[in-house]
Amino acid sequence: MKFIHTSDWHIGRQFHNVSLLDDQRHVLDQIVEHIKTERVDAVIIAGDIYDRSIPPAAAVSLLDEVLNTICTELGVPVLLIPGNHDGAERLRFGSKQLRLAGLHIIGDLNQITQPIVLNKNGCEVSFYGIPYNDPESVRNHFSAEVSSHDEAHQFLVEQINTVKTDSTVNVLISHCFLDGAEESESERPLSIGGADRVSVEPFKAFDYVALGHLHNPQHKGEKHIRYSGSILKYSFSEQRQQKGVTLVELNQAGLKTITHLPLTPLRDMRILEGDLETLLQQGATDPNNQDYLLIRLTDQNALLDPMTKLRQVYENVLHIEKTWLQDSGALQVNREILKRGELEMFQDFFKQVSGNDLTIEQQEAIKQIITTTVNSQEGGLA
Repeated sequence: MKFIHTSDWHIGRQFHNVSLLDDQRHVLDQIVEHIKTERVDAVIIAGDIYDRSIPPAAAVSLLDEVLNTICTELGVPVLLIPGNHDGAERLRFGSKQLRLAGLHIIGDLNQITQPIVLNKNGCEVSFYGIPYNDPESVRNHFSAEVSSHDEAHQFLVEQINTVKTDSTVNVLISHCFLDGAEESESERPLSIGGADRVSVEPFKAFDYVALGHLHNPQHKGEKHIRYSGSILKYSFSEQRQQKGVTLVELNQAGLKTITHLPLTPLRDMRILEGDLETLLQQGATDPNNQDYLLIRLTDQNALLDPMTKLRQVYENVLHIEKTWLQDSGALQVNREILKRGELEMFQDFFKQVSGNDLTIEQQEAIKQIITTTVNSQEGGLA
């Protein structure tokens, strides 16, 4: 049996007030092509399908379109759980009826001991899902004495272990923060101060563990305990991550192979660094000038509206940083640069507006204006 493990679609997400819906549609179409090419028997989505609990109408429409293509047109069952970004109650609406169409939404803690069993070519696989939860919800639901995410998660896995058998291959789907795994800036914290971490130990008894929440594709503890990662880069900290989905192949003995299937974004997310003039020249010939960019400017002189100038060659510049305001990575103001006089600042401004340097006569005139202004201000304070 083969299935695709994916997670963290975050449909409807915006980045720096820019909608990523077209970018998401682009990679979701690629996932559909992977499903066709690899002839998979199921698709697992390990949470954070939407970016917020009440998604915009366009996001709902896109998800409906994709699931209809997979479940109805291709006849491939989809198993999904809600993540911390999803509204579990809304996501699981109509789930009993949707099962008939091949869409299995495990959105209720009552369902964790009710596996979805699929059989293909003599390989029977039981899929168990743990929707995103917190200690309070587990305490209230089971009257369990748990005080942390780790204790709550271990309690839920123990409930599954009471019904899990070795007569089938067993797959667990969960949305959680595995202790020691690599995080990114775009993930919403599940709790404060590291209390959201869960232990890897309860996962080891399963043949494969499909995890969601962390955006960097990775495994932790054992190779079969894996995050597929998000389908797109959702922060500049992810610029070097290789996004994709995970193709998993099982046989009667358990896990057979794991393969990363890459996704190519409509627009990449990059960080560029340099002085303004060099970046403007570079952007004029850059074949990827539609990418989402964070620009780090190295210029130490005053700049007139650098964002507008950069967007003439890089349309999707989303943020600008000035590296000369940073010292060893910390945002500490360079006092010597800020001590520059009013005349020097005006000289920078004049050259950028006119393209020419101030003449001697103009410099003298500006000096006189500055001196007169400063004297009048000091007189007013006196």
